[in-house]
Amino acid sequence: MQKIFIRYVFVIMSAAVFMIFVINCLFTIRSLETQQYKTFYTKSEQMIHTLENNQMELSIVKKNLDEDYLTRARAAAYVLDRQKEVSMDVDEMQYLANLLNVDELHMIDENGIIVSASVPQYVGFDMDDHPQTQAFLAILESGDEDAYLIQESQPNAAEGKIMQYVGVARKGGKGIVQVGFKPTRQMEAQSRNTYEYIFSKFPTDVGEELFAVDSSTGEVLGHSAGMGEFTAEYCQLEQLKECTKGAYKQGKNEDSMYVFARKYGDILICAALPQDILQDKLLRQVFSTLVYLLFVEAIVILLLNYLVKQKVVNGIHRIMENLSSITNGNLDTKVTVGGNREFEALSRGINAMVKSIVNISDRISAIIEISGAALAAYEYEPEVNHVFVTSGLRNLLGLSDEKAEELYHDFGKFDQYMQEITAVPIEGEADVYRISDSRYVRIHMSNSQGKNLGVITDVSTDVMEKKQMQYENTHDALTGLHKFSYFKQIAGEILMEMNPGNICAAVMLDLDFFKSVNDTFGHDAGDKYLQCFASVMQSMPLEHFLTARRSGDEFCMMIFGCCDKLEIIRQLDFFYEALRNRRVDLSPEESRCVSASAGFACTKDAGKNIEELLNRADEALYEVKRQTKGCYGEYIG
Repeated sequence: MQKIFIRYVFVIMSAAVFMIFVINCLFTIRSLETQQYKTFYTKSEQMIHTLENNQMELSIVKKNLDEDYLTRARAAAYVLDRQKEVSMDVDEMQYLANLLNVDELHMIDENGIIVSASVPQYVGFDMDDHPQTQAFLAILESGDEDAYLIQESQPNAAEGKIMQYVGVARKGGKGIVQVGFKPTRQMEAQSRNTYEYIFSKFPTDVGEELFAVDSSTGEVLGHSAGMGEFTAEYCQLEQLKECTKGAYKQGKNEDSMYVFARKYGDILICAALPQDILQDKLLRQVFSTLVYLLFVEAIVILLLNYLVKQKVVNGIHRIMENLSSITNGNLDTKVTVGGNREFEALSRGINAMVKSIVNISDRISAIIEISGAALAAYEYEPEVNHVFVTSGLRNLLGLSDEKAEELYHDFGKFDQYMQEITAVPIEGEADVYRISDSRYVRIHMSNSQGKNLGVITDVSTDVMEKKQMQYENTHDALTGLHKFSYFKQIAGEILMEMNPGNICAAVMLDLDFFKSVNDTFGHDAGDKYLQCFASVMQSMPLEHFLTARRSGDEFCMMIFGCCDKLEIIRQLDFFYEALRNRRVDLSPEESRCVSASAGFACTKDAGKNIEELLNRADEALYEVKRQTKGCYGEYIG
């Protein structure tokens, strides 16, 4: 069925693709000509813009140069009027010309005769002898001391070379000072404004021609491929006038050319492209369209094939896979295969059957809840991936909903999780395990006929009561410090486990003036005095201090984890510094610092008896109390 459906779809899609392809070919032909017309029009805009910019640049260059040349001519006249001897010496005239950066320097008298010049052969030349020089005689005739003339570049009268001359009237007497320049910059600017230069620099596509034609004479003024013979039809003026909207004309070798012409001033700006190149573009676009259409056809056929497979064939496969998963114990699997009424009805029937199986564990959970016991049970088999549990298991093990779902659906993860919990029972109990600081459970597990069974009960209350009793047995109720007997037990263990090269010290402490505080301020103030001292002891770093209350106003410490005696003394200094900075309010009117005396005894011997070490510290304390108070002393021996 699937193959027959795809075969019919292929025939229909192929016919549709062919029709779209033909329509697209016709549209593309017209679209290419329009696109090429727009391309040529844009390039003509760029060429016009370039011509206008070059003309503007030429005008600016000419204006700037004229002003510069006039300034130099006036500077020369100023020098010659004030230093008349310069005009008498050709070398001086040449020097002045070089100084002003001019090519020629002439001085003309009131009769129009060159009487001095940087070019010796020009001396004696009569300005009235040639039309080029006659123009400057108007300065003499005007009688205006500010008169000047800036002449356009042209061949000079003496040698016929291209020069530009500027003349100004002398102020020191009737006459003219004239300077001459080779118009190099103007000629460079003019050369950049020729059509031949612009077309040579303008980028063209393969086979494309750009050229300019005089709209009156039909003369080709410039061509992107250089000047030559232009006898082809597409270069003729009458033919070009028909190409303002783009048209096909005959080319050089009787090949067809697509030609565009645009009038600008008294010229036609033209562009031409062989029809073969346009046809190549057409073929490339048509081929691209064909490939695209075939690609779309393939995608549509594959998509339809995919949908048929998904809605029919795969539906059957999914039902079979779901049944296999349910058989393996994944009872939370929901069969939700749709697409047709038969699949939906079959899915509902399978789900109803699985639900009746799952309800068995739910009924057991309900019975346990009715009994009120903090109890949960679980069961799983290696062959079945699902774990059957009662509802209270998640709360007893402190599992989040996400974590519980993850474990219940993978017996391997559940088994590993239970092994991690039961790896270390709490001290003194064989089957009691810590879940959190406030939750402890007893777990009984068994394996029977390949089934793993477990029963979990909550024993948190019993464990917490035992821990509270243990704390009260080992800690002083008033200060929260270790009791002396428990202190000696822990201190003895620390001493036995001390690393070679380390040193530790037992410290005995006694509060100064404690009886006076009790007698003066009362027992409540005395308790505050003791608690303040204990808080300082408890603030010491646990990695170096073990603290305890011995009795009454007597306390003890063990300083450990030190490399030498100096470090022990530093720890004692640190303790006394903290003690001096702590004050206790004995009454609303008075507060005091706690004062204490201490004696300590050091050892590096891990085999030393803790009782002996404490006795030595006690002797050192007695010696400190006998001599002074409020400090510490070391056992001397």
